[in-house]
Amino acid sequence: MTKSEARKEFREKRVALSNASIEKLNDLVLLQFQKIELPFLNCVHSYIASEKLREADTSLILRYLQFINPDLKIAAPKIDVTSLRMTHYHITSYDQLKTNIYGIEEPHAGTVILPADIDLVLIPLLAFDRMGNRVGYGKGYYDRFLADCRRDVIKIGLSFFDPVDQIEDADEYDVKMNFCVTPHTVYDWTKQK
Repeated sequence: MTKSEARKEFREKRVALSNASIEKLNDLVLLQFQKIELPFLNCVHSYIASEKLREADTSLILRYLQFINPDLKIAAPKIDVTSLRMTHYHITSYDQLKTNIYGIEEPHAGTVILPADIDLVLIPLLAFDRMGNRVGYGKGYYDRFLADCRRDVIKIGLSFFDPVDQIEDADEYDVKMNFCVTPHTVYDWTKQK
């Protein structure tokens, strides 16, 4: 399956989900996420889930991570549509967010956090394959950002759906995930060479 085919198919699958189904799937994703053995984390980067795009809700996972580490810093991205890059802001409240041109909430103020200071990234995706390749929305924001992160940053995708066998047009600029969490399992690529 190509990225374009995956984007179309998985957008349609998301639209077909009822609100009640999404709520249940988010709870199941959280339960699976809790099975990952994580090191101590100082800073986590997370996308702000879009109800309009029917993305997996990151707020449940962030609350869980802050429960086990009350001093955890949370960073959220603000995009620059000209450079196709993101700036990451420490957020302490959802009041710091405003809706951008894509209808996605992002911080409008705060302390900037550098990619080198981030220990774990929750990555948005539409689809993924069995090798850890993800299909995003097509602008490359996260691939650029992840290339700037430390080599040991933990990259975790969240998906309501199982992987496709292979994303045929994945290339060297696509940064693979370490894990992808679905409602029924955690896909783990950390042990691959």
